[in-house]
Amino acid sequence: MSGFNLEEFLPYQLAVLADRVSQGFAALYRQKYGLSVAEWRVVAHLGQAGTVSVREIHQRAMLEKSKVSRAASKLERNGYITKSANPADGRLVSLSLTDKGHAMLADLAPQARAYERRILSELDGSAEFRASVKRLLDLEGPFGQ
Repeated sequence: MSGFNLEEFLPYQLAVLADRVSQGFAALYRQKYGLSVAEWRVVAHLGQAGTVSVREIHQRAMLEKSKVSRAASKLERNGYITKSANPADGRLVSLSLTDKGHAMLADLAPQARAYERRILSELDGSAEFRASVKRLLDLEGPFGQ
């Protein structure tokens, strides 16, 4: 063997942890509203940023543009968002929440915060953990370059 242990490799651990945390909350919004992870991310970003383009959500949510577009189409069909041509650039599609979308987000936001509190309660020094995560997220580009 090479002496490399995937189970102890931090990037692998973070990826597995991120997936577990995401899927844990996904069970709630999937059951309650039939949303996929991509659809939830679109709704959450629109709730945070207001009207934004598919490109902006793609960049912020780290989702492929095609996934954002599919999620937006389903959300629009279900009445949670509206799509419109971007007045500054007709090639871009702007997305925004409808009243129904805002109501769904208002319902899910307290549950999201409660889920987050449950996760953080498992950590000693959760404030330090959050600060460390923020420092890592604030770094530009891939690590080691």
